[in-house]
Amino acid sequence: MDFRTIVDIEDPGFRIGACEEMLFVGSCFADKIGARFTEEKFRTIVNPYGVMYNPASILHTIQRIDKPVSTAFLTLGTNHVYILKETNEIVDNCEKRPQSLFIEKELSVDECADYLQQSIDMLRQLNPDIRIVITISPIRYRKYGYHGSQLSKATLLLAVDRVIKMFNVNYFPAYEIVNDELRDYRFYAEDMLHPSAQAVEYIWQRFSEVYLSDAAKAFIKEWQPIKAALNHKPFNPDSQEYRIFMDKTMLKVAELQKKYPNFAL
Repeated sequence: MDFRTIVDIEDPGFRIGACEEMLFVGSCFADKIGARFTEEKFRTIVNPYGVMYNPASILHTIQRIDKPVSTAFLTLGTNHVYILKETNEIVDNCEKRPQSLFIEKELSVDECADYLQQSIDMLRQLNPDIRIVITISPIRYRKYGYHGSQLSKATLLLAVDRVIKMFNVNYFPAYEIVNDELRDYRFYAEDMLHPSAQAVEYIWQRFSEVYLSDAAKAFIKEWQPIKAALNHKPFNPDSQEYRIFMDKTMLKVAELQKKYPNFAL
């Protein structure tokens, strides 16, 4: 007897290699997943200009990226944007300025899809062979009201569905995994809105199963004990025993670097 529904993840048609260069732009969920890849020694760029919640702000970050990467991971959080009255431009951060200076607007499906298309075009100008993965953040927005939050996610889902069909990009169902597989508040943080560390780890595992190459999985398996050794906090860091322990650990690091040339501490 099965007491939960498992979300199917489509084969993306490619695999991410060990220590590959990756870009993560989007909501704080992109920060969480990007941090997990960084921990596993992928060469990551994670929200270099801060967290970006909507498609317009994600575009603003990508417009400032000048380094090609192999894989880009775009995470949409909301279709709500803030427009500075003085310039009539969408801002990425209100910088704690008075709310009276801004107009809040909800982007339409067409507008969201257009911003995403521009982002895809710019990423492909840097690297025509880039693999792009789009996902919807599972984080709900209490300030919109829960119905309003769902409408916002629905707008993003419709826009993303249009884009993936037209521009040959991939969709990873993080939103669906949290809402269907992990349909329980024990998988949420204390605010009951953000996924817990356990939920993020589960999403990482589901992503890894489908998107990582065999070489990347093998690297992570070899890296785990070395990572644990490097993170070990000794009682006496000046002891002879600890120096011997670290010498052995660094020899293992050197061996891993020979095997995987892109690996770096």
